[in-house]
Amino acid sequence: MSIIQMILPKMGESIHEAKVLKWLKPIGSKIEMDESVLEVATDKIDTEVPSIHKGFLKEILIPEGAMAQVGQVIAILESEVIHNQPILEVKPVLQTSSIKDESKEVVSKSNSEINTFYSPLVMNIAKEENISISELSQIVGTGKENRVTKIDLIQYIADKKSKNESSKYILEPKLETNLIKENGHSNVLDIPLKPETTEPKAKSYSYSGNSDIIEMDRMRKMIAERMIDSRKISAHVTSFVEADVSNIVIWRNKMKHFYFEKENTSLTLTPIFIEALAKALKEYPIINSSIENDKIIVKKDINIGLAVALTNGNLIVPVIKNADQYNLVGLTKKINDLAKRARTNELTPDELSGGTYTMSNMGSFGNVMGTPIIVQPQVAIMAFGVVTKKPAVIETPQGDTLGIRNLMFLSHSYDHRIIDGALGGIFVRKVADYLEQFDVERKL
Repeated sequence: MSIIQMILPKMGESIHEAKVLKWLKPIGSKIEMDESVLEVATDKIDTEVPSIHKGFLKEILIPEGAMAQVGQVIAILESEVIHNQPILEVKPVLQTSSIKDESKEVVSKSNSEINTFYSPLVMNIAKEENISISELSQIVGTGKENRVTKIDLIQYIADKKSKNESSKYILEPKLETNLIKENGHSNVLDIPLKPETTEPKAKSYSYSGNSDIIEMDRMRKMIAERMIDSRKISAHVTSFVEADVSNIVIWRNKMKHFYFEKENTSLTLTPIFIEALAKALKEYPIINSSIENDKIIVKKDINIGLAVALTNGNLIVPVIKNADQYNLVGLTKKINDLAKRARTNELTPDELSGGTYTMSNMGSFGNVMGTPIIVQPQVAIMAFGVVTKKPAVIETPQGDTLGIRNLMFLSHSYDHRIIDGALGGIFVRKVADYLEQFDVERKL
């Protein structure tokens, strides 16, 4: 008989802790290698943690509702059977607050009544919104094993409130299903927030009648902390270029129906942006790097992350690994797949880690340009603005003339510690050149 320590594995770049949502195995149960033992939530995704060992679960060290650090021992396994040992209920050794205990009791009650598991986070939101267990059971879940996720519940609340004529605001934006614009562009991963969706999801409290106090959720707190850290770490500078993407718009409008009939999925401008970025990064590899102390680490793999806005207003950044090795059809399929699973909270930790450069599509929100914040430990990020029809001077062999062109701003934020203004400006100009030189006769 030997004792095996089960630790919380690394779950992605810059993820240092996770909240234990549910232990999937009771004490004394047999654990197979790669079998899921517990479910956890990070600031990016909810996921199940498998065991890398085979044995029997002897002790649970982190209770449901508690936080665990990456690398921390969360459970004890035994390599052999303990004969005549009864299967016990989960009894975590750590103590939680009365609030967490209450949440667990409600979860337990719901399980016995409707045989469905709800995470503590879902139960807390339901309690704040006065949603009963019976009402909760009517919501169609999109999580694993059809579980109701936080996004499902928030969307349900939004739909419910939108039907109330006395409600002035909508709690959460509804998912935009048509993200393709005829004369503009949309990143299928960026889920637009409608202008009228101004009320936050968290419950607000008013003490004087003139202000509301809103509690940040865990994910929003982590995003805030990382944005502040990035501004402290990197010397941010932003360069702007306006690109004529008329050829791309013409080509896409010509090919989109053919592509949808052939692949049964949408053709957007995002894959073309990713392709241009990958080409430029190969020409200027110093942009595809990170800084460790006084050393510059130039990455050979080109892994491009896409800043994704979820329906609850939070952000995640799924990563296209080796983006330079895909053709345009491959990039389109990869992006659409990430989009679909981002909306259903099905991305894996590996798909959210390892990025070497990031792009953000501000055009999907109708924004002309922006100054994006660098995703650490990367050294640069580019934002693509909305495509707008404008009068422009067109050079021809017969002389200059005026015409209507599709123009778009590119915003390149970079770390001035290693990227000077000349290089930062040259890089964004190179990306614009690739977009402007797009072959309108290109075949899929």
